Amino acid sequence: QVQLVESGGGLVQAGGSLRLSCAASISIFSIYSMGWYRQAPGKQRELVAAYAPGGTTTYADSVKGRFTISRDIAKNTIDLQMNSLKPEDTAVYYCKFWAGSSNYWGQGTQVTVSS
Repeated sequence: QVQLVESGGGLVQAGGSLRLSCAASISIFSIYSMGWYRQAPGKQRELVAAYAPGGTTTYADSVKGRFTISRDIAKNTIDLQMNSLKPEDTAVYYCKFWAGSSNYWGQGTQVTVSS
């Protein structure tokens, strides 16, 4: 069982930055895909950024050039650096690790961007 704990959400003005961090309970970087999803009120949860097991990254079109996903294998963490934030980035952000039929989610952290 993998436990994921997110931190770093908060309230920021448009154009500002936030950094989210997700700490995993065990070292699983070699076999799991990992990434960040978000869910805004009344909308479906969507992928924001992710790592494949080989290290390839993918980003949603809406965040390309503004968000950067990174990982620290020694610390078992993945981070999401969010720059040039927009009000439409407001959502609950979730960390997720997955492999095959196994899916693990964090509890979510709120990001609110004011205009």
